[in-house]
Amino acid sequence: MKHVTVSLLLLLLLHPLTSVNLEEQVDKVPLEVIVDSSPCSATCGLGVKTQTLCLLKDGETVMEEAKKSKDGTEVSEECRVRKVKCLESWQCGLRTRTVTSGQRLEINCLGDVMEAMGRFSWRVSWRYARGVISSDDSLFAHWVAPLLDRVVLDPVREEDAGTYRCVVQDASFRRVKRVYWGIRVLPEGIINLDYKSSLAQWDSTGIQQNQTMSDRQDHIAALLYTVLKSLGMAGIAAALVLLVLYWAVKRRELRHFDTI
Repeated sequence: MKHVTVSLLLLLLLHPLTSVNLEEQVDKVPLEVIVDSSPCSATCGLGVKTQTLCLLKDGETVMEEAKKSKDGTEVSEECRVRKVKCLESWQCGLRTRTVTSGQRLEINCLGDVMEAMGRFSWRVSWRYARGVISSDDSLFAHWVAPLLDRVVLDPVREEDAGTYRCVVQDASFRRVKRVYWGIRVLPEGIINLDYKSSLAQWDSTGIQQNQTMSDRQDHIAALLYTVLKSLGMAGIAAALVLLVLYWAVKRRELRHFDTI
């Protein structure tokens, strides 16, 4: 009993001193405020944003004024920049890709930011709906991905078409990303998916067609000119023949009158 009483007395005596020391330590701690923040680097899934923090001028006075007013506070020129994790939304929806059979297909679930934080810092699970493009979870079955964070199909086959779903969880098993990949696989040789090559081929075909049409138009124009020229020459010749016949007939008539 005496021991408890002595302990209580010591606590009561030391309490004011402890409170004063704590207040002094709090006053000496520099206070920072976020003055600028960039958008999150990822619209879905875990990303990174940059924040600029500056020291407040006269922290104690600022805290007292902040209790009275919500106006802006004055900051010093002592600032620092830091990067922090951000998560706008963990649901990324459905994305589609079209490939040709025989190509190499890679689906990366983590992305650059999450890979930079450590590939093995996450728990990634895959599911697969064969032959359909859908986000209906009842159609999916478990899928084993040897590389954990990505699916690599090399070469991709027509029977690989369908929807691949990946879910990413952090160390606390909190979901930080979910995305559906709808894959269409076309037979080899049916269509060329290389846009630049197709565009060059299209331009080349268009140029050849234009040249063919131009040559055909030149040929038709030359033929028409030849025909008109021939008709013109024939018309002149016919006119000359008719003129000669006319004069011959006139001369015969004049001779006939002379003989009479």
